[in-house]
Amino acid sequence: MAKLFGFSIEETENKSANIVSPVPKNNEDGVDNYIASGFYGQYVDIEGAYRNEHELIKRYREMALHPEADGAIEDVVNEAIVSDLYDSPVEVELSNLNASDGIKKKIREEFRYLKDIMDFDKKSHEIFRNWYIDGRLYYLKVIDQKNPQEGIKDLRYIDPMKIKYVRQEKRKNGKDDPFVRVNSKDDKIPNPEFDEYYIYTMKPNYPTGMIAQAGKGSTKIAKDSITYCTSGLVDRNKNRVLSYLHKAIKALNQLRMIEDSLVIYRLSRAPERRIFYIDVGNLPKVKAEQYLKEVMSRYRNKLTYDAQTGEVRDDRKYMSMMEDFWLPRREGGRGTEITTLPGGQNLGELTDIEYFQKKLYRALGIPESRIAAEGGFNLGRSSEILRDELKFAKFVGRLRKRFAHMFNDMLKTQLILKNIVTPEDWEKMEDHIQYDFLYDNQFAELKETEMIQGRLGNLAQIEPYIGKYYSTEFVRKRVLRQTDQEIEEIDMQIEDEIQKGIIPNPAETDPITGEPLPQEGGGDLGDVPEDENLDAEGQVTDAEYQKDTKTAEI
Repeated sequence: MAKLFGFSIEETENKSANIVSPVPKNNEDGVDNYIASGFYGQYVDIEGAYRNEHELIKRYREMALHPEADGAIEDVVNEAIVSDLYDSPVEVELSNLNASDGIKKKIREEFRYLKDIMDFDKKSHEIFRNWYIDGRLYYLKVIDQKNPQEGIKDLRYIDPMKIKYVRQEKRKNGKDDPFVRVNSKDDKIPNPEFDEYYIYTMKPNYPTGMIAQAGKGSTKIAKDSITYCTSGLVDRNKNRVLSYLHKAIKALNQLRMIEDSLVIYRLSRAPERRIFYIDVGNLPKVKAEQYLKEVMSRYRNKLTYDAQTGEVRDDRKYMSMMEDFWLPRREGGRGTEITTLPGGQNLGELTDIEYFQKKLYRALGIPESRIAAEGGFNLGRSSEILRDELKFAKFVGRLRKRFAHMFNDMLKTQLILKNIVTPEDWEKMEDHIQYDFLYDNQFAELKETEMIQGRLGNLAQIEPYIGKYYSTEFVRKRVLRQTDQEIEEIDMQIEDEIQKGIIPNPAETDPITGEPLPQEGGGDLGDVPEDENLDAEGQVTDAEYQKDTKTAEI
């Protein structure tokens, strides 16, 4: 195998030497940890694992050609990837990212650039479908080796049958390797280190993975040069990445067998056949058989139509199970007789076919209601929504989040190569970068609409008690279910819209009528007319006060 091809992104900060662990990284990508050595040096023998994975991918692709499985796959892909005339299927969401506006702008620009070189807006359906069927996705990140700071120049799809991810344990010289001494000479624990790379072969065969021997038609590619995105399903017993179609293998095979047996049964039982009882009298056995054949050839008619040539041929020498029966009858019987055998009576029953179709859809996570084409599409209240549709919407959401790992890896490489961020900065930013897919699930949208309507109805009922029994903050958090971040964002947006004049200022508006309050004058009650004699008339003398008091006492 040739030397390592591609590039690697190294961290600027070295890890502490005190970090020691006998347990390797979690095997979430279905990669085995290979340890091997021999007379010619170290090697990695992955032939068995590669062969099994190769056959597994072939089986998945054959399953996708079945009409029922193809329909279920299309349901999933159409829900996950929504194509719109004007909007892109996915955009980067940076509202939770704590960074400057300049950094956010560059991240958005680089993400659009990556989508353009992938042609993702046009090929998003095919890319997601390939990932869903195969259970894995590989892209080679092509850069200018002399000018890596220019970033990724091209993204090239790699067939999963041509590449394999390998994690090989490092073997150094020394008896104590890969052990690390802890407290004393005798106190040591294993601390393995691994080399991670990919083995690529031009032809989809089974490479041996020999490192000591160059060539073999394989190329060793650095880990950072490949974008590797899996389904997240791993067979822990065999350390293999599985597709979402793996659960449906048995159900699909059962459906195929039932359909094939149904065809054979209908072909054999559907036609009506006749039984000819031929009277052979007292003839010996040999002559009786000869006489029966003569009668059968005389009255038997088997003309066939050749659809390719348009000819009508006589194939009397061939006997099929759908033809008539000819039976001899001895003297003393009822003589020559012809009876008719009825065809199958239960040919219209498809209960078993429907059962296995539902079983296939359940295995793939598709609601059973989508099987019936005549079932219509009802957008009523959320109470009419089936639980399966809500489960399906959550399943599609998980698929999107898993598929977005591809964008994360590409964006990481692009930003680091162009010196927009450092590897350490990316580790802090990664969890706050989200990807917003176009949504087209009417059931989830209907549920959200009814939730908002219910909250606004509760708000109208509780509004007279705000300021008496409930605070505004309590109502926003408990009734409207707004988070602290949403409250902060909404307040900023309202203030900004008031300053721009989009909405009126609540302090300058009558809360009852909605009319603007007067800006100048006597306040809420308007201008009050002034009368000079008003104060004089309203004054009461001491004598009058004492007189009124005495009268009241009497």
